[in-house]
Amino acid sequence: MDKVVIVDAIRTPIGKYRGALKDVRPDDLAAIVILAIVKRNDFPVEELEDVYIGCANQSGEDNRNGC
Repeated sequence: MDKVVIVDAIRTPIGKYRGALKDVRPDDLAAIVILAIVKRNDFPVEELEDVYIGCANQSGEDNRNGC
């Protein structure tokens, strides 16, 4: 990788434990976000190499802010 470029930032919906998003996998939600960034910035998807996403599953043992 020669350079790093931040193209955009989008926040996903915030859910609660056993709430409306309980059946949505975090990686599926991330895919929607990535597609939205590509679409709204007319970003050439073939240039996308890496994506860094913060904590995606903060319930149960992951909810201690240890990401």
